[in-house]
Formats: sequence, structure tokens, C-alpha cells
Amino acid sequence: MLMRTDPFREIDRIAEQFFGSTSRPAMMHMDAYRDGDHFYAAFDLPGVDPDSIDCTVERNVLTVRAERRRPTGDKVELVAAERPMGTFSRQLFLGDTLDTDRLEAGYDNGVLTLRIPVAERAKPRRVTITAGSNGNGHKQLTA
Repeated sequence: MLMRTDPFREIDRIAEQFFGSTSRPAMMHMDAYRDGDHFYAAFDLPGVDPDSIDCTVERNVLTVRAERRRPTGDKVELVAAERPMGTFSRQLFLGDTLDTDRLEAGYDNGVLTLRIPVAERAKPRRVTITAGSNGNGHKQLTA
């Protein structure tokens, strides 16, 4: 279903704690799970304008990008700056068992949720077995 291959994720997290930022876009936290015939990915994006979210699928790579900006203006005085700002990005490598043509996305309460149906060819199916004699005393099974 989903392959996680980002060997630098933990290094980036540690570097961000010590140095404040990294050269790569900030990572967004995610949960991924399957429920019945659908696969879900939920990304934490609190305070992100829905218009700044970009979700693309190219072949089997799903890319989510979003941007959170600080308030600006002549009268804005920054008192504390603890929340990460800037560009957030996450890529998922999706298996061919998912139907990315029917992907649905919704943003509610700071969470971007993607709903991807499992492809028909990947769903479990029952195989009919017939028995017959092939002349040597063994039954022949066909599926």
C-alpha cells in the first residue's frame, strides 16, 4: 500500500531542534491506514490556508505541499515565534493496488485527509474450484 523511504527524516528532525531550520521543506506529520476498501492518509496542517495546499499524483508518487505564513503588516509586532512557518512537504510512494484516479481530498479542522480507493484488482476475491478426474485417480483442480 504505502512505502516509507525517507532516510533523512530523523536527521532533519534533530537538526531542526538544534539549529531551528533545515534546507529542506518542513515535514508534516501524517497517519496512514486502511479501512475496508479505502486507504486514508491524514496530514496535520493547522493554521494553513486551504488555498496554499497543493496535492499532486505522478505515477505512484503522491506529493503534498502547503505553506503557513506569519501575519505581516506595518503594525504587526512579533512577540513570540515558536510555530514552524514556511513550506511543508511530504511525499508518499503508493503501491499499484490503489486507484489514484479516484483520490478524494478534504481539509477540515487543520487536517488534510486523502481517501484513496483500493483498486478492484487488489481486492480479495473468491476463487471457484471445480474437481474432476484426470484418469490417474487424482482429482484435477482448476481455478
